[in-house]
Amino acid sequence: MLAHVISAITLDRAIQYKKVTFCSARVATELDGYKIAFICDTHAIGARKLEIVVQELNKRQLNLLLLGGDFPSRGSAAKRTMEILSRIETTDGIYGVEGNHDIRPVLFRAMRENGIHPLVNNGVHVREHFFLAGLTDFWKFGANVQRAIRDARSDDFVLLVTHNPDVTMVQNTAGIDLILSGHTHGGQITFLGLWAPHFTFYKSITKYGQRFRSGWAKSRDGIPVFVSNGTGTAPLSIVPRVFARPQVIIMTLRTK
Repeated sequence: MLAHVISAITLDRAIQYKKVTFCSARVATELDGYKIAFICDTHAIGARKLEIVVQELNKRQLNLLLLGGDFPSRGSAAKRTMEILSRIETTDGIYGVEGNHDIRPVLFRAMRENGIHPLVNNGVHVREHFFLAGLTDFWKFGANVQRAIRDARSDDFVLLVTHNPDVTMVQNTAGIDLILSGHTHGGQITFLGLWAPHFTFYKSITKYGQRFRSGWAKSRDGIPVFVSNGTGTAPLSIVPRVFARPQVIIMTLRTK
């Protein structure tokens, strides 16, 4: 118990820049070493802390920044958050999806005003042989995986961004190579980072127990899904993180 309290007031408040490598024969040779940052679930994170994230990521020589939903979207908060995130330097732009806590018109307006591209059950070729797709929120707006990837070609590496990973268990994910998700906050309060009690006893966040708590998992069809802990805190900072450290994911693609 003491270890959990100490972790909650120290390490669990410090953002981890987690490096992850994804290797696949589907990654074209010209995409080998392609670097993607993934930020989601910032919720109530302060502007100053977000500016530090920007400073850190601008040291990383990113190719792409992906935003996975659940950002402040009331009042001027969305505009301020997107303005800060838009300062992150990439070669191929910034794309984002909505989460269950987002107010779509407010969030998407703030994105567009700052040069960030919303993905709404659709996708885009960010480079030759690289198709990026994104879903609307699974709980609110009828996420449709196959519609999102319908413009992908057979020789494309296809990356799907969805806020809620549960959609990958109820819809066909064939034709996708990698899925990035958030939503579950790493369990928020866990036992040594290995088990989230409320995921076992309640289904208000995910219906699939510990499957999508944090890190690597697979969809119903066996497609790799990487679930980020998220970058901020629970809404309004009411619930602390305990052995569920906030994260920014740095994903590097490698050809196999």
